[in-house]
Amino acid sequence: MTTIAVFGGSGKIGRQAVGLLGKHGHQVRALVHQHPVPGSHVTCVEGSVVDPAHCSEVVRGSEIVIQLATTKEDSETFFDVSLRGTFNILEACRFSKDVKQFILLSGDAAQGIWFYPHPQPITEETPLAAYPGYYAFSKVMEETMTRQYQIQYGLRTTILRSSWVFEGDDLLNHFSLLKNVNPSEPGHGFGKVSDEVLELVRSGQERIPVLLDGSGSPLTRHIVHIDDLLLALEASLGNEKAIGRDYNIAAADAFQYREAANYLSEKLGVPTIEIANPQYHPFSIDISRARRELGYSPMNDFYHMADRAIAVRKNL
Repeated sequence: MTTIAVFGGSGKIGRQAVGLLGKHGHQVRALVHQHPVPGSHVTCVEGSVVDPAHCSEVVRGSEIVIQLATTKEDSETFFDVSLRGTFNILEACRFSKDVKQFILLSGDAAQGIWFYPHPQPITEETPLAAYPGYYAFSKVMEETMTRQYQIQYGLRTTILRSSWVFEGDDLLNHFSLLKNVNPSEPGHGFGKVSDEVLELVRSGQERIPVLLDGSGSPLTRHIVHIDDLLLALEASLGNEKAIGRDYNIAAADAFQYREAANYLSEKLGVPTIEIANPQYHPFSIDISRARRELGYSPMNDFYHMADRAIAVRKNL
């Protein structure tokens, strides 16, 4: 039995991670800011990552610390939660006599996916390069701080750099014209669209988008199912091979938007529509390091994720 401190345990990924830890018999100390973290194996500590004392209390007695706490495109909170919060957690780990591993959940936004050209698959050697917005910037800074604490203080760190995480019917929401014309987070929407597309949205007519790059070719991108991200987290826990390492975590393969849209169109009976996104670039992610060192073997490709999302939607 291991005691594991979790920050961000009430979030989308955190809830599942805490449940996984409980199934493996671990005890969890979780910081609770707004929403409780359920589980008989969970000790909740009320507070905020902004307060160093609260972070130290959560870390107290823990052998592994997992940092999942983050915010998206919120200028009012991203600095305190993602930057100051990660700093406070790292400081708590630095002065702890018990912590044997600090695991940071980062994101592929730190490597500039989508916004910058990546003619070759993205590897762990690809430089950090945040795309516009607060979220990508915060991920670069979180990784930088984590690496420096490893160098400066010998903190035993592991970075999991995850692709965009999908669960439930998230995939169907992404392939929905009506829900994605103007989302708040950069890179998740369709940018500036034509009057034809706007008219379809105004009239509530659903279409499945085929996103095209500046040359008119279907874009390619990489995502990951939450179950596979949890596999990577599980494989990292207490793993000596993972100490001092960073890993790109994604599905086995990227998907292409025309092929994906055609599959969903056939399954759902909804027409497709081409949408030009010249501001985006195709990319894929190389997960060979995680395969080799962690034994990471993702089970969900695009089509499996699509079938699961459709099944979830039918049962709602």
